[in-house]
Amino acid sequence: MMEGITMRENLTELVFILDRSGSMAGLESDTIGGFNAMIEKQQKEAGEVFVSTVLFDDEAEVIHDRAPIGNVKKLTEADYYVRGCTALLDAVGGAIRHIGNVHKYAREEDRPAKTLFVITTDGLENASRKYSFTDVKKLIQSQQEKYHWEFLFLGANIDAIEVAGNMGIKRDRAANYHCDEVGTALNYRVIDEAVTRIRECKVSDMETIFVGGTWKADID
Repeated sequence: MMEGITMRENLTELVFILDRSGSMAGLESDTIGGFNAMIEKQQKEAGEVFVSTVLFDDEAEVIHDRAPIGNVKKLTEADYYVRGCTALLDAVGGAIRHIGNVHKYAREEDRPAKTLFVITTDGLENASRKYSFTDVKKLIQSQQEKYHWEFLFLGANIDAIEVAGNMGIKRDRAANYHCDEVGTALNYRVIDEAVTRIRECKVSDMETIFVGGTWKADID
């Protein structure tokens, strides 16, 4: 646990950043179903959770903004529809800034002890205007060092290890998945298991929970 900082031990911050660019066409129902099933399972687990969900294409759209997990509404076709290009860095950078500012100005006893970002994309960055890889890398490394935030990166049709590394995410926190019906379903099952690991672990174990990459064995 971070020295001198008192945090809310049983509270976890979950941030999902999901690609809905044009290349995801044909997988809308699989993505919606996988995400909703994962949230439904997590709603049955013990402990407090705030959930944020950001969908991105050329722009980022916030669907859930730190909603208590019991109040998270299901993702629908009105939310998740594919279009445009891949502004990955703007989505990630904006979400880190937002959550970071909330934590910065929160009372210490209200600040989540554990924070996990889950980022999924099926293509290379090609549309961001506000953030560069260098910008995002600095943001991620800062939150990792100060507050031990965790970041998981799941990519299809790209070298996920390389792209994650360019963002400051360690290789054992990055995975390649198959962008098809089976791969998408498996992706969300693995995400569900990773989220459970974070929620159940002690704060002191946060830094080691994903070391070695065993969480991604089923998809990588």
